[in-house]
Amino acid sequence: MTPLPVTIVVPVRNEERNLPECLRRLSRFPEVLVVDSNSTDRTPEIVREQGARYINFEWNGRFPKKRNWVLANHPFTTPWVMFLDADEFIDEDFCDELARILPDTPHAGFWLTYRNWFMGKRLRHGTPFRKLSLMRVGAGEFERIDEQLWSKLDIEVHEHPILRGSAGEIDAAIDHRDYKGLEHYISRHNEYSSWEAKRFAAISREGAIEELPLTPRQLAKYRTLDKWWCGPAYFLDSYVRRLGVLDGRVGLTFALMKAVYFWQIRLKIIENAATAEGK
Repeated sequence: MTPLPVTIVVPVRNEERNLPECLRRLSRFPEVLVVDSNSTDRTPEIVREQGARYINFEWNGRFPKKRNWVLANHPFTTPWVMFLDADEFIDEDFCDELARILPDTPHAGFWLTYRNWFMGKRLRHGTPFRKLSLMRVGAGEFERIDEQLWSKLDIEVHEHPILRGSAGEIDAAIDHRDYKGLEHYISRHNEYSSWEAKRFAAISREGAIEELPLTPRQLAKYRTLDKWWCGPAYFLDSYVRRLGVLDGRVGLTFALMKAVYFWQIRLKIIENAATAEGK
């Protein structure tokens, strides 16, 4: 079978629970690059056992972070690069679609769709999860945010890709299933909410949101993150309008947890503003 013209980049830190399943599904790709952040578990050994290439990334607190560093420094031998998290698992349908579409596509990148799993159950309804994670080499990078004074995350999580060219969509979905459990989910989203609150404060200091070089999705997000209704609006959209109710107890829990996440962001925005005023 002809290898797919894509290099897979898997950014990781302490991913011994998820990484074996992720890497086992990547046999059709000619190069799999795992970029670590000083893992203290068996992550490095698992990478080498699976035959992938291992690189340890040391972040100095400034630009670039992990994904942009790879894009700028790795000597790619394929025309395409795809970023895949350790808790994201592809299947043959996804690979077959890439084989059909990539050779003749005019697009510079592709939006990917993910099947969410939560508390051991696949969510078939609710707000869909999409990311622009597949792009031509040299056709894009993740937005630059000067955050050395407040960020502790060495990887682009909520930074958006800036693509030079059009973007298509891959229909075949990727399984998004974290085997680390609910405790890790809550801890991770606590970090994300802190990042978003500090990013909101930084944007507010830079001037009017409408005048900043933000994508339409970013503009909509930062116009609403500090509003009391942001969390309830997400819940109603995901659980009611998009029929998350049909996923039963787990669907309700997932929608509530996401609403709480947006509420955390708002509370941290308020706290940060009060702290700044008190200085």
